[in-house]
Order: sequence, then structure tokens, then C-alpha cells
Amino acid sequence: MSRAARRGHAHIAVGGPLLEGLVIASHRRHFAVRLDDGEMLGCVLKGRSTALACGDRVRVARMAGGGSIEAVLPRTTLFHRSDAFREKLIAANVTQVVGVVAPDLSIDEELLARWIVAAEAHDCRFVLVANKADLPGFDALLGRLAPYAALGYAVVPLSAKGDVSSLRPWLAGQRTVLIGQSGMGKSTILNAIAPQFAAKTAEVSSALGTGRHTTTHTTVYPLPDDPAGGWVADSPGMKTFGLAHLAPETLAHAFVELRPLLGHCRFRDCRHDREPGCAINAAVARGGVMPHRVELLRALVAESSAARGPGK
Repeated sequence: MSRAARRGHAHIAVGGPLLEGLVIASHRRHFAVRLDDGEMLGCVLKGRSTALACGDRVRVARMAGGGSIEAVLPRTTLFHRSDAFREKLIAANVTQVVGVVAPDLSIDEELLARWIVAAEAHDCRFVLVANKADLPGFDALLGRLAPYAALGYAVVPLSAKGDVSSLRPWLAGQRTVLIGQSGMGKSTILNAIAPQFAAKTAEVSSALGTGRHTTTHTTVYPLPDDPAGGWVADSPGMKTFGLAHLAPETLAHAFVELRPLLGHCRFRDCRHDREPGCAINAAVARGGVMPHRVELLRALVAESSAARGPGK
């Protein structure tokens, strides 16, 4: 990309029809777009009112020195995190979230539960990968993950440095966000799935006009030889995952074990806290629902309500 293009100066149109492609990486207001014919094109976004995410499908005009994003095609989903002050886009058009954990690092189970809630709230399938099967303590890790399997979530054991064949069928045809705390092995999993991903890093960096590209931002990697156009988005390692953008009244639906209980409370506007006749509290009392899951629901409702309070 030209120096003028990197500074955001005007491009000179070279004509031709609009081209469609996939946003696979971003750096400030510059985007790497993989056109449908496989070409990588460095693009700037026309106007500043649109927030683009990796995974967005766009129409671009070829310009001297790169391209200009002229339109964003309709999204099916927008997977993101938020707090009371700002939102952080992760990826658009996601169909699946794959959470990665490992036995050699402390697992933040509330963080894991938040990933699941986010996936459910966006109608995405959630899969849990237990990585580093060769390490001591792996059996204990699987034991800790058993409650999630009991809720119906797939738990896929693997060792990314050895064999990832158990994960491949879960990725086929899906548009996946790979999420996890730093050090859980996400990048190793990506390199094992398709070694050519590492080779593409320089190409992405060139399209963005940066010296090198790292996973401080989400990067989308199209799956090779996937006729359904599946891809995997590698998200940065994160220590928090706010869900303030989810409305308080919708949060309970993101807990799969609570759905059959909704609508059975004494009061239609039950917040599932201290109200009499709450079906969820009754389920906790008889051991049918894990208390910490309900505590998380209450915390999320409080966060969401605070973000919508006076002055917000």
C-alpha cells in the first residue's frame, strides 16, 4: 500500500465493478480484505460512521495503491464484549465459539462461563477444547469440565503439539471464534490445523501497511479446502469478558438449564433474585441447578442494568 494510502489520504479510482471479500484483519482504519478470488487487498473504510469487524463481508472498489470499502453486507451475528463504557468487536457472522483451556494454567471458570453465555446469546454453538492432553493434571482438568459436558457442551480433548484431528470435524463449515486466556495454546492449535496460516502473516501485515501482524486484534483464517467457506478467527487472549450489551431480560435465556424454568415464576417480571415463587430459586434449592450459575446470572443482570442506568 502506498504511503499516502497508509496516511488515509485520498486514493485515485481505477474503475471496474465492486468486488466482494472477507475482512480478515484490521489495524486502526486499515483492513486486510481477502477477495473471493483469493487476492489479498489492503483497504481503507469509506466514511467513519461504520464499525467494521473481522468476518464482515464487504464490497470494495479497487483504487490506486489498494482498495476502498464501499459497503458492508448484512451480518448474521456480531460477537463482541463490552462494559459500561465501551464495546470491543471480536468478529462478525460467527456460527461457533470454541473455548480453549489447558491444565498448566489457572482456569478462570467465571470467564469460561461468560464465553458460553455470549455464544448462547448470539445463537452460536459452543465447543470446549481441553488442550495439552500430554501434561500432568489433564485428567483432573477433564473432571473440572464435566459439569459443562453435563449441560450439553462438547468437550474435545487434544494436544495441539501432537494431533488435532479430533477438532477438525467441529470446524468444518463453521465460522469459528477461537477464544481463551493467554497461554492456553490457541496459536499452536491454528498452526496445527493449517501450517500455511503462519506463512500468511507477512501477507496480512503487508496489506495492513504494518511491519508485522500479531494477535493484539482478531485475525480471520479461511480454512483450506473447505467447500462451505469456513474460517477460524483467532482472538487475543483476554482476562475479562463483559456482557453489558446484553439486555437484562434476555440473559436468563443464555443459560441452557434455566430455559425450561422461564415463565414458571409467580411474577412475570421475576428477576430470579429474592422474589417469592421464583422457579429458578426453587430449582437451586432442590439441587437441580448449580448455585454458581444463578449467581453469575444475577451478576450479569446487575452489570447490564448498571450500564443502562441514568446518564448512560
